[in-house]
Amino acid sequence: MERIKTCIYARVSTKGQEYDRQLAELRAYAERMGYEVVREFSEKISGAKKVEEREALVELLSYVEVHPVDKVLIYECSRLSRRAVDFLSVIETLSAHNVSVYIHQNGLETLLSNGAPNPIAQLVLGILAQFNSMERSLIRSRMESGYNHFRSLGGQVGRKAGWRKSAEQMRLDYPNEIKLLKKGLSLRNVQAITHTSINTLRKLKMMSSL
Repeated sequence: MERIKTCIYARVSTKGQEYDRQLAELRAYAERMGYEVVREFSEKISGAKKVEEREALVELLSYVEVHPVDKVLIYECSRLSRRAVDFLSVIETLSAHNVSVYIHQNGLETLLSNGAPNPIAQLVLGILAQFNSMERSLIRSRMESGYNHFRSLGGQVGRKAGWRKSAEQMRLDYPNEIKLLKKGLSLRNVQAITHTSINTLRKLKMMSSL
């Protein structure tokens, strides 16, 4: 019987921290379960960073697109991302490739053995999404309050009428998107990773450098 193929992903927030314990526990779990670890990905970067800013996570998502992988093992939810919206997006991207995420701290998997979504995982992820929605609403409310105060002082918020980014500015503003497109990822997958609009991604793909 063919062994289940897994990838391990580990992350710590600062250079002074180490992810050795995460890797050791996940390797031990994979060995107990008889899994084959085909690749490990690890990085030192804040979990609050966007997905496209995290090189190892982007590499993992690219890897599962072209290699047979059954599961991704992580130590806890926050290792994947502290941004609930990104966490859910990564889970969705992996599920689309029939890759289950095993969260060691909770003993939870996002997909059942038959490939169907795990309802318990869906409940947990739904709660995370609700917290994220509440947080974003609070942030938007605070930002709008700040904008209104700025406008009351005569300030102008937003771009000037008729303003349009040049091709060079687009390259400067979207380097990660361009990098992913050059790797051959689809527009939908790049959007799932970066949250950049499809229209913007189409413009980037049509640029002569691509």
